[in-house]
Amino acid sequence: MNLKQISCAFALMASLSASAQQHVMDVNTKKLGAPVSSTMYGLFFEDINYAADGGLYAELVKNRSFEFPNPYTGWDISGKVTLMNDGPFDKNPHYVRLAPSGHRDKHTMIENHGFFGMGVKGGEEYRFSIWARVPDGGNAKLWIDLVDNATMGDDQKLGNASVDVSGKEWKKYTAILKPNRTFAKAHLRVWGDSHVTTDVEHVSLFPVNTYKGRENGMRQDLAKALEDLHPGVFRFPGGCIVEGTDLATRYQWKNTVGPVENRPLNENRWHYTFTNRYFPDYFQTYGLGFFEFFQLCEDFGCEPLPVLSVGLACQFQNGDDAHAKMDELQPFIDDCLDLIEFANGPADSKWGKVRADMGHPAPFNMKYLGIGNEQWDTPYYERLKPFVKAVREKYPNIKIVGTSGPDSEGAMFEKGWVAMKDQKADLVDEHFYRNEEWFLGKAKDRDGNKLNCGALRYDSYDRKGPKVFAGEYACHGRGKKWNHYETSIYEAAFMTGIERNADIVEMATYAPLFAHVEGWQWRPDMIWYDNLRTFNSVSYYVQQMYAMNKGTNVLSLTTKDPADAKGKKTIPVAGQDVLDGLHATAVYEKSTNEVIIKVVNTSMQDQPIKINLLDMKGERTAQTITLKHAGSPNDENTLDNPQMIRPENGTLACSATGKKQQTELNDRVPRLSFRIYKIKK
Repeated sequence: MNLKQISCAFALMASLSASAQQHVMDVNTKKLGAPVSSTMYGLFFEDINYAADGGLYAELVKNRSFEFPNPYTGWDISGKVTLMNDGPFDKNPHYVRLAPSGHRDKHTMIENHGFFGMGVKGGEEYRFSIWARVPDGGNAKLWIDLVDNATMGDDQKLGNASVDVSGKEWKKYTAILKPNRTFAKAHLRVWGDSHVTTDVEHVSLFPVNTYKGRENGMRQDLAKALEDLHPGVFRFPGGCIVEGTDLATRYQWKNTVGPVENRPLNENRWHYTFTNRYFPDYFQTYGLGFFEFFQLCEDFGCEPLPVLSVGLACQFQNGDDAHAKMDELQPFIDDCLDLIEFANGPADSKWGKVRADMGHPAPFNMKYLGIGNEQWDTPYYERLKPFVKAVREKYPNIKIVGTSGPDSEGAMFEKGWVAMKDQKADLVDEHFYRNEEWFLGKAKDRDGNKLNCGALRYDSYDRKGPKVFAGEYACHGRGKKWNHYETSIYEAAFMTGIERNADIVEMATYAPLFAHVEGWQWRPDMIWYDNLRTFNSVSYYVQQMYAMNKGTNVLSLTTKDPADAKGKKTIPVAGQDVLDGLHATAVYEKSTNEVIIKVVNTSMQDQPIKINLLDMKGERTAQTITLKHAGSPNDENTLDNPQMIRPENGTLACSATGKKQQTELNDRVPRLSFRIYKIKK
């Protein structure tokens, strides 16, 4: 395109913008509508894309207990290194024996690569720990180095320390390493004593500066990003890993609590699923387990929502013979009941004591329990019944979350809702990864019938049945499956319908949450990172803007129906066809006495609007928060440009009109943008 063509294009856009019809909206600021649940906007965690080990969980050593199917995965060995299997931890029995080589200049050493390397920062402290013994008695010394194998200098060492080991009994030893410079791809070396045989197990390296300073802690920047979302609910541990590729590899919460050294390895559901992004060394150490998930919920001030297996392996991958039979369900039911005791029981109960021994004698006050993930049809409905019966009898106050399956509409989706109503589930977990047309409310089925999608989706839901949990959703651009700006704006438009229908929608969580830039298998995702850096996607900021401005009650926000010639009929502000791509919702926040209005413009032209704030008088100043981008709709934040697209704060004067001096807000909403107005009442 030449300069003349560009000038003509901008002139055309300006002309369209200038001539755009002003849309008038009315907000009833006096009558409070449905309460907005405190759990409305939250987090969904699944260990995909290296979200746990190599991500949120701050451990830097891969395969720290030598329990991977190939025990030396993640390790290079040198000298006399022998794998042993009678270690001090019964669920992790492997360890290595480091024996002297018998030659002065031949060293015995093990070297760990970490997860795509180890990211270390110059001047910061890192806590090395190891379980070790001298099998023949006496004393030995281990030398510990952080190294840069790519350096062209004289010394590969970034930092070093030593550990003095004594006696035949297994003990834990620690040391502090302080790198002399920042490096994203460091390795860890452990040198054996040149004269004495030494056994080593559970080799670990954490930054001292973890979130909340915990030794078995979370990566500071990633956990802080979650905290800054101000979530109301946190669903964990997945997703499809709840089911497992088969029942043997399903996520089992009892293996994730207790001493971290004795939590057994589990095969990750995602490590071989995608042949185009294949990571055969992707496992779960369970260092980030249910105790840590509950602890994070407490840190964030949100409700925990654990999801447990209903006895079904992944239905996409397995036939009926792979699932637990009806008479084999009791252990699965016990897992649900025992988890409630672990979370809420007294410190002297069986599972409450496990929690107390981990340092949390007070209960976590869990209120929700998901049973089954994305399962469907008769195999799920039949198995769910005894779970519901058992939980209702013993813990009647626990809210049970069922699922409508993997579809967002259609026969199986409808069948799932009928089944959940019949079983009196408290909430139904809906999942939808759909394209732009779906999120804009324009999608149709194969017969040309319009689907129940977009911001109007929940307007027609039955108000007498279970509540809605939109548990996994994201706009997947058609041919553009990444976190670009345009689809994030469409997510914001869709969410106006979630908020407007707060009487039926109790919670919603975008998915997936995390992705390592070198280890991703699925996208888009909310938060991206490498070993040292992180950035928030545009979808992150959409979620944050909603969560931090969710209000306490819905307010009626309507516009005149353009199809009504008499101008008496009003409709919600949500429609691509009749409202030029505008979507809006309004809430009231009791604590600040504010009216909060969210307006999303999904069109490619600026939109003039007028908002009448009924029952408010006089001139006011609105605080504004705007997510907009003047560049390409395909643009996205990156590690090198993490804040290219982010919310901006501002103000807007509101005028007073007519004899009653009614407050009104006039604005021109930029093309493809999301803007929030906050006006003191």
